[in-house]
Amino acid sequence: MKKNLSLLLLGSSLGLFTAAASAQSSTLEQIQSSGEFRFCFESGYMPFEMTDKRGDFIGFDIDIAKAMAKSINVEFVPVNTGWDGIIPALQTNKCDLILGMTVTPERNLSVNFAEPYFDAGQTVLIRPELAETVTAYRQLNDDGYTVTAQLGTSGEYAIKRHLGRAKMRLFESSADAAQEVANGRADAFVYDISYNAVYAAQNPGRLVHLDQAFTYGPLGWAVRKGDGDFLNFLNNYLRQIKGDGSYDRLYRKWFKSDAWLSRVQ
Repeated sequence: MKKNLSLLLLGSSLGLFTAAASAQSSTLEQIQSSGEFRFCFESGYMPFEMTDKRGDFIGFDIDIAKAMAKSINVEFVPVNTGWDGIIPALQTNKCDLILGMTVTPERNLSVNFAEPYFDAGQTVLIRPELAETVTAYRQLNDDGYTVTAQLGTSGEYAIKRHLGRAKMRLFESSADAAQEVANGRADAFVYDISYNAVYAAQNPGRLVHLDQAFTYGPLGWAVRKGDGDFLNFLNNYLRQIKGDGSYDRLYRKWFKSDAWLSRVQ
């Protein structure tokens, strides 16, 4: 009995030690300790994350990330990462947070998400020659059409779910996938509505935007699993910027104005 009690006390002590160690290793505490807030993203997702002519990272997400780091007096550290390796980068502690990732059940098995901050449903860019015959995404669900997307994005998942009969071609970057359509080597490109709207505006006459979103695309900040303190911080930060007008100001800057286009074109 005495031996069992000792084991019980030992087990309780180990449990408390493990909980304490876990708390000490929370992402928020690591950020405060290092003085750096590391954000993973893939540059080229207009107008969220881009690289300007000087080589600086700019965009809606970038501005929010910089303000978030400043709010807790740490340095903003950009970690530009290929999309297919972005979740492993987070999981192996190469960054603290992934910017602008569409929340899906499959991804939720690998990461946790803060509350969504943007709806980026999927739309379609098509060749101008198809404008009179293809007026809705459903019409592309035919093996006579070739549809492109960036590997590992919501566009790929949307094609598999809604356009399964079409021929699908995947590319390493969204720009390459869209360019394939602009150059007439594919029929349609599927991606987020915000990206497609900007890309179509940049390529007048080469693409037609079917701008009615056909999916719900909640964007959220992705973090490593099991870090409730960090999620609490992120959700409260989002409430703060939406309540004090900061979010709306940045939205107008990046989505209601095209002044920034000259910095990337």
